[in-house]
Amino acid sequence: MRIAVVTGASSGIGEEFARQIPKLYRNLDEIWVMARRTKRLEELKSQISIPVRIFDGDMQRDYIMERLEKELSRQNVRIRMLVNAAGCGKTGSFSEIDSKEQLGMISLNCLALTRILQICLPYLANGSRIINIASSAAFAPQPGFAVYAASKSYVYSLSQALRTELRPKGIIVTAVCPGPVDTEFFRRSGTLPNPFKDSVKAAPERVVRKALLDSVKKRRVSVYGPAMKCARITAKLAPDALTAEILGRANRFGGKAAAK
Repeated sequence: MRIAVVTGASSGIGEEFARQIPKLYRNLDEIWVMARRTKRLEELKSQISIPVRIFDGDMQRDYIMERLEKELSRQNVRIRMLVNAAGCGKTGSFSEIDSKEQLGMISLNCLALTRILQICLPYLANGSRIINIASSAAFAPQPGFAVYAASKSYVYSLSQALRTELRPKGIIVTAVCPGPVDTEFFRRSGTLPNPFKDSVKAAPERVVRKALLDSVKKRRVSVYGPAMKCARITAKLAPDALTAEILGRANRFGGKAAAK
């Protein structure tokens, strides 16, 4: 049985991947979707043309991982595509954000993603693809978004290493590094006071479409839009200390402007 596995599928980028993947892989038998919100997953299931298997639960808990692992071992499956889209963020200075929220970001963005990769890897083979959702925040330190950016740097770095390790097996790994995307993410995380962020916000449909096309083209990184491509180049050329200082000043300036 040929399947795709998508985490974080109840909203935003993950939900959009679940919608678009059947258009890319027309011979898929099922899509397995993972997220906390059962009702949203049921609604998604009714809108997709191929069978959808729901794994509802908190991805920071062991039981959902164990359930996925058991189901994979019981079925004769080949994972054609794995999309790690589950993630969360919280804006604010490091000293202001609650410790539980900061550790939760690391748990979901790094630990849960790593565990999913470990569980699914035995079921990927030549021609399979892994898409890990990182962020343009992974390119440089982000004052006011410090833990989130650091967690996405982990996703980015891990993706690059895995790509090299898995190339001999014919498994393609692509890190997706979007800038701000028009999803529920910022309703939960809060917004940075940098006015530039809103001006480059992208539609999730376009970000996901480009990510899938870049995966087909076997690209290492998928970056949507000229602004984020420019940000990536700038981050490569500028020292981290300088980039952090510039971003920190932009956030402070934006905060003062918003206060007025």
